[in-house]
Amino acid sequence: MGLKGLNLFTSSRSSLTCTYKCGNACFGECANDSGNEYFGDITRRSALKAGAVTVLAVGGASALAACSPSEQKDSGSTGSSDTSSAKKTPVKSSEGMQFTPVEPNTETEVKIPEGYEQSVLIAWGDPVIEGAPEFDVEKQTPADAEKQFGFNNDFAGLLEHPSDSKRMVYVCSHEYSTEPNMFKGYDEENPTEDQFKIGLAAHGHTILEVSKVEGTGELKREFGPLNRRITGTTPFKFTGPAAGSDLLKTEKDPEGKTVLGTLNNCSGGITPWGTMLSGEENIDQYFGNADKLSDDDAKKKLKRYDIKGEATDRKWERFDDRFDVSKTPNEPNRFGWLVEIDPMDPKSTPVKHTAVGRFKHEAGNIHIAKNGAVVCYSGDDGRNEYLYKFISTRKFKEGDLENNMKILDEGTLYVAQFEGNSPKDEFDGSGNLPKDGAFDGKGKWVKLLTAKEDGSAESHVEGMSVEEVAVYTRQAADKVKATAMDRPEDVEVSPKTGLIYIALTNNKYRGAAEEGKNYPEVAEWAPVKENKNGLVMEMDDDHAGESFTWNLLLVCGDPEEAYTYFGGFDKKKVSPISCPDNVAFDSHGNLWVSTDGNALKSNDGLYAVAVDGDNRGELKCFLTVPKGAETCGPIVSDERVMVNVQHPGEGDDASADKPVIHWPDGGDAVPRPAVVVVWPKKGKVGVEA
Repeated sequence: MGLKGLNLFTSSRSSLTCTYKCGNACFGECANDSGNEYFGDITRRSALKAGAVTVLAVGGASALAACSPSEQKDSGSTGSSDTSSAKKTPVKSSEGMQFTPVEPNTETEVKIPEGYEQSVLIAWGDPVIEGAPEFDVEKQTPADAEKQFGFNNDFAGLLEHPSDSKRMVYVCSHEYSTEPNMFKGYDEENPTEDQFKIGLAAHGHTILEVSKVEGTGELKREFGPLNRRITGTTPFKFTGPAAGSDLLKTEKDPEGKTVLGTLNNCSGGITPWGTMLSGEENIDQYFGNADKLSDDDAKKKLKRYDIKGEATDRKWERFDDRFDVSKTPNEPNRFGWLVEIDPMDPKSTPVKHTAVGRFKHEAGNIHIAKNGAVVCYSGDDGRNEYLYKFISTRKFKEGDLENNMKILDEGTLYVAQFEGNSPKDEFDGSGNLPKDGAFDGKGKWVKLLTAKEDGSAESHVEGMSVEEVAVYTRQAADKVKATAMDRPEDVEVSPKTGLIYIALTNNKYRGAAEEGKNYPEVAEWAPVKENKNGLVMEMDDDHAGESFTWNLLLVCGDPEEAYTYFGGFDKKKVSPISCPDNVAFDSHGNLWVSTDGNALKSNDGLYAVAVDGDNRGELKCFLTVPKGAETCGPIVSDERVMVNVQHPGEGDDASADKPVIHWPDGGDAVPRPAVVVVWPKKGKVGVEA
């Protein structure tokens, strides 16, 4: 029997994007068949402590700041203003949001507000390493691709240059390759070995020196000694409790400590010690032929990570046995980790941290708690998957990179359980607010494993070893009955308040009915049945502890729909928003949200939303990306806004032979993923000049 009443085709993503980006993760059987209660049956009313969050005045906070000057304690429902939907709306927008919003559209270019300018910093195929040729779609080679900007740039970070005040260092991840849009005459059934090698080189990361354009916020790409391409063949080392485990060993790596490359790097973060974190996300789509394994238990473990067997769409297993699970069954275990890279040392070996767990890491973002512990938050971007955090025992030391690079190897990994603050029967999937006027509640963090300073480790999950918890983290979280979420993606801590914001992109299976399937019911933290537009959650976490409170800041969608919610702000005065993905902050404390897969039939974009004061919930669209594209990696400062424009022009009828748009080069050029810089003609971003 098929799904009943399910929104099967709601996202603006094409089937081509779904195939090459995530291996059609949003279709077919859900990987989480744990049968967890999803806590729908234990939702109850509990008396939370009253009191609003205290907002700390901090001047000039960087959008990349990772630690807060204060910790938020258990103060009940988060948010610093009332949640009444009838709240009076102030006339003037919040500081940092004083721009004319961009209207929904399906244009083939980046649209920005009046009073701003834009330029493209770098695009797929542009030289990164000096001596690499300029991009020519007809003359691609594997050797050139390893020196050129990769495909589908996602996470973005911007750091101060270590020795040149007129330059900065831009870093980004390259999530995936879309071969039909990369190669003219591409035969999906018979790719060539060169196409395989170019695709592998198009993954990974770019570190790029950029120069400041005096008098503006514009940046220009430069050649410099820090420039580097990390690809699908760059050596990485494992650290933490699973390093050297039998679960990571292969014939070519009998020690289980070194792996070639990184794949499907989605979002990430910049650490307080100046390194880049990057999450390996939809790694399942690269590994084929699992159906040929004779070990049923091995098949079951692979299936929990969406690796189901048969040939892959890319056919990489034809060219390299490590992508053939029947020949190298442990290779998938070597991906799905949180990666750390030192962008200031082009000769350094990147690291995969096994203490932080293995799942579809959307990102990894750092907060330093009052006691000096480092807390790393990460979402598992899958339907009905979980939210995690890691609390270090090793403390951050300013300027001590050797110490700080070990921080994510020593500490405790947790997964979240959520509880609502209202009776279960107040949630019928319509998205209506409960009687107390807020989607809110509390929760706790459940221990999974602890990695100790002396190299030993302890499993907190009955029946699973330390190595098993690290490698099969999803199964460990299933066992402790973690709460199933609606695709938890980017998780960021406000540098101004210490509050946490989580993008929950969507989940069309929420509350769905299918014979023989156990999909999670609607709940206070997921109040919309067949949720196609997503949510943004605000969390007040005891960062170094095991408890938190939460509320929903946004229930996304068309403001004219009754189920949408914008923090209590007047819905007649907000922009429509769908499918939140990445989040960032400006110097005023506003949250900026980029989207992926807009289900409202318009282009994806970047939005600013006020999170406190009388304007809490005010949301305005700052820019939109071209048709078919996703908005990634937002960086927001007073000088500029930067976004990564991923898969522009991608569609079921589009290919390198027949492009439907020609951004950013124009003419008859193939579309290219690229980095866009936007800056105000005068004044500061989001502030009236």
